[in-house]
Amino acid sequence: MMDLSRVHVESFLEMMSAERGAAVNTLQSYQRDLDDVSAFLNGRSIRLTEAVSTDLAAYLASLARQGFKPSSQARRLAAMRQFYKFLYAEGLRTDDPTGVLDAPKKGRPLPKTMRVEEVGRLLSQAQAEADDPAPGQLQRLRMLALLELLYATGMRVSELVSLPARVLDQEGRFLMIRGKGNKERLVPLSHSAIAALKTYGRLLAAETAAAKQPQESPWLFPAASKEGYLPRQVFARDLKNLAIRAGLTPSLISPHVMRHAFASHLLANGADLRVVQELLGHSDISTTQIYTHVLEERLQQLVQTHHPLAKQAKKHE
Repeated sequence: MMDLSRVHVESFLEMMSAERGAAVNTLQSYQRDLDDVSAFLNGRSIRLTEAVSTDLAAYLASLARQGFKPSSQARRLAAMRQFYKFLYAEGLRTDDPTGVLDAPKKGRPLPKTMRVEEVGRLLSQAQAEADDPAPGQLQRLRMLALLELLYATGMRVSELVSLPARVLDQEGRFLMIRGKGNKERLVPLSHSAIAALKTYGRLLAAETAAAKQPQESPWLFPAASKEGYLPRQVFARDLKNLAIRAGLTPSLISPHVMRHAFASHLLANGADLRVVQELLGHSDISTTQIYTHVLEERLQQLVQTHHPLAKQAKKHE
C-alpha cells in the first residue's frame, strides 16, 4: 500500500498558507518538524499518517532523552497537533492521536526588558544624533523614527521595517498595523513618534526628489535589499551600535527587548492586560501573561500604599 504521508503533509501546508495565512517561516518550521517525526516513525516502520498516541509519545520521549529543551518539544507537539487535526477534519483519520498527549512542562522565563531610564537614554542619543545636520542625517532621522515608533507601539520588528510609505500621508494619532496572519490592529502614536515620523518623511521626500529617482519606494524605510525595505538584521545591528554610544550594554538591547519594554512599562503604569494584548497583536491572552510579574509588583505596591491595614502598620513602625 502506497504511503501518502508526504502528499498529506503538502496538503496540510497548503491549507495553513491559504486558509490561515501562515508565514513562510512558520510553514518551513512545520515542514522540518513533521519531517523529523516522520523519520523517527519510519525507523519503526510506522507511517506518519497511521501513527497512534503511543508512537508519538515515544517520539517526544526520544527528544527528551536527546536533551531537547521543553520549548523545542512543545513546538514539535504543536506541529503534530495541527497536522493530525487537519487529517481528522479532512476525513483522512477517524481520531486525533495527539489528543491525549501532555505538553512538556516548561518554565516561562521572564522576558528581557529595559528600565524607563534606559529607554530615555537611548531615545535622547538618537534625538541628538538626528538633530546633527551633517551628511547622513537621513539615516540618523530614520533611526530616531524607528525607535519612536517601536517604543510607542510595541510592534514586532518585522512589522516595523515593512511599514508602507502611505503611513506618511496619514493624519491623526493612530497607525494601522498588519501583523501575523494578515490581521490588522489599530495602535496609538505618541506625540514624539508623530514628530519624528514627519521630520524623517520630509527629508526622505527631499532626498528622493533631489536624486531624481524614476519611482518612489512603496516602503516607509526603503533600502537596497531583496524586499526593498530595511532588513531587520540591519536595524538590530544599528540599534546595538546606538546603545554603545548611549553608554548602554548592547547585548541586553534589541528590537524585541524594546517591544517587551513597551508592554512592561504600560502595565507598570496601570494599563489593562487585555489592552496590552491587543496592542501587541497577541491572538491568545496566555502569550501576554508572561508580563504578569509586572502586574503582581504593581498590585503589591497598590496594597501597601492604599490598604488601611498597611497604613496602620506604617504608623506603628
